[in-house]
Amino acid sequence: MDEAIISELKALVENVEFDVPMKTKTSFRVGGPADVLAMPKDAKELGRLVRYIQEKGLPYFVLGRGTNLLVLDGGIKGVVIDIKGLNKLEVRDGGFIYSGAGVPLPKLVYFAMDNSLTGLEFASGIPGSVGGAVVMNAGAAEGEMKDVVESITLMNEGGDVKEIMRDALSFSYRDLSLPKGSIVLGAAFKLAVGEKEAIKERVHSLIQARKTKQPLDQPNAGCIFKNPPTGSAGRIIDEVGLKGLQFGGAKVSDLHANFIVNNGSATAKDILSLVDDVMEKVYEKRGIALEPEIKIVGEMENKRVRIKP
Repeated sequence: MDEAIISELKALVENVEFDVPMKTKTSFRVGGPADVLAMPKDAKELGRLVRYIQEKGLPYFVLGRGTNLLVLDGGIKGVVIDIKGLNKLEVRDGGFIYSGAGVPLPKLVYFAMDNSLTGLEFASGIPGSVGGAVVMNAGAAEGEMKDVVESITLMNEGGDVKEIMRDALSFSYRDLSLPKGSIVLGAAFKLAVGEKEAIKERVHSLIQARKTKQPLDQPNAGCIFKNPPTGSAGRIIDEVGLKGLQFGGAKVSDLHANFIVNNGSATAKDILSLVDDVMEKVYEKRGIALEPEIKIVGEMENKRVRIKP
């Protein structure tokens, strides 16, 4: 990267690093280096950074907690913006909680529980940041983010900030449609007053259930595929007989077929190759076109692996 840009980025953002291996920033523990990792301390510093990026025409990617994400082996060109500094968390009148986008989702769940507010229990055990959870409409059988989001605070490509209310938000399965280049700064959640011990019991029950069904002791990125209209992606992959299928250091989990785990030596190419293999076999045997739920970013060192059947 140009030395002048490096110098200017250092002046804009107090906490900025260069040539950062993304395998240290993602739950899959794979991925090449990011040219720049910028960690704005607040929305004001983020706004200055966003305006500079637009002025210089630099590519950028917003990073939450690095879950539900596969960074390719060639790394990410441009600026990766780490939003952990957006960590405000407060109860507001009327049963609302406001959370910054960089707050870990488990922290939000426990914060609601500690304040005897119910409605977020469905998110128990789901990793990632609040911002990432909102953008992908994260959820489980018990509920989704769209069920509790009252509004989001959004920064556009010019660094301007506005609040968007729930009725103007377009949620769908594992997605929230947002203007190109916009960044979620935070969200307000509408919850109900509940009985703390009952909420606690529900939270702990869901977390324990996920521990027994998911390979949480190995590097992974959560569910790899969205559930098709015909049913559970994990069940379909299991019925096709793909549990335990391996490519290099990547393996379809023996515990949950919709998880791919890194045995410690996997590369992003290994994981992508396995994703591709699963999609092809499921399409060949069941005629079902699985769609990846994980976000795939960056560049391959060599030829990119196809991910469509």
